[in-house]
Amino acid sequence: MRGGERCLEVLCDLVPGATIHTLFFARGRLSPRIEGMRIRVASIGRIPGATRIRRWLLPFYPRAIESIRIAPCDLVVSLSHCVAKSAIAPPGASHVCYCFTPMRYVWDERDAYLRGGAARRLRAIARPVLDRLARWDRETARRPARYIAISRTVAGRIRRRYGIESEVVYPPVDCSRFRPGPTPRRGPYAIVAALVPYKRIDLAIEAFERIGRPLRIAGEGPEAGRLRRLARRHARLLGPISDREVAALLSEARAFVMPGEEDFGIAPLEAMASGTPVIALGRGGATETVIPPGGPEPPTGLLFDSQDVESLARAILEFERTERVFSPEAIRRRAERFDLPRFRNEFAAALGL
Repeated sequence: MRGGERCLEVLCDLVPGATIHTLFFARGRLSPRIEGMRIRVASIGRIPGATRIRRWLLPFYPRAIESIRIAPCDLVVSLSHCVAKSAIAPPGASHVCYCFTPMRYVWDERDAYLRGGAARRLRAIARPVLDRLARWDRETARRPARYIAISRTVAGRIRRRYGIESEVVYPPVDCSRFRPGPTPRRGPYAIVAALVPYKRIDLAIEAFERIGRPLRIAGEGPEAGRLRRLARRHARLLGPISDREVAALLSEARAFVMPGEEDFGIAPLEAMASGTPVIALGRGGATETVIPPGGPEPPTGLLFDSQDVESLARAILEFERTERVFSPEAIRRRAERFDLPRFRNEFAAALGL
């Protein structure tokens, strides 16, 4: 249940009789609201062990998404971070894409993915595959009649990669799940993220090991093994944890850390809903949600400029020098601007529901 699934959950409430088409589905890992829908899994997702090897199946995603046959309907909504926007809608249906980002593996984060894990060893093979995917991605970009982007950052990518304008509807943070903890905060710093290369969790681990501050990292992904080897005395990986444990971690954390460039970033807003300041790379979605000190609005965190260990370490120490300027109540109010009811209303209006 990451950001995309939280958005899908709202869509299930808006159109409860809809059918969900998906490439992969791991039953028991999503909310009852989603799993109670009519779900159709593409043939690629019915391969034995498909969810475990799904990253290796990436070259086959275009054929898989185009093989989906959608029954006659009025509206197709694709929630897309990879190939869903290229689904073929039935005749007469309006296709609206809620775009988390153009396929990051082939565009903005290609180098980060090729640095990580098995992809690094297969770089010579991977590059032509990604080039072919990029061409297909652009050629099929006009299949949706409209794009709705999750942030101004993503709207810029859609314009740059596809030459298409889009409107923006920010994703939701369910503020009701989070409560500010006691002050002063004495917990460790926290990260909640998928452990994938572009998140740059390795930078955070190295920075916290260097300055000797405690860091707790919740999440799972292909980078887990490498990151555990980097974590020595001060950083610790918690693995996947429950929603309740996430809420407890964020309410107690001294600050939330986001060293990667995010398309939008729901996790830092969940931290802010907990009254927790955010230390984030000053690019991408963080620039649309995190308010640094020195402006007319109460600050909610710090933004650092350069994506390297030294810049992040300096930002952590600067945060500790200025920690008193951050008000948990003001930080919470900032998160409430992105609350779930706001998303439900804006998303329904954008879809004409």
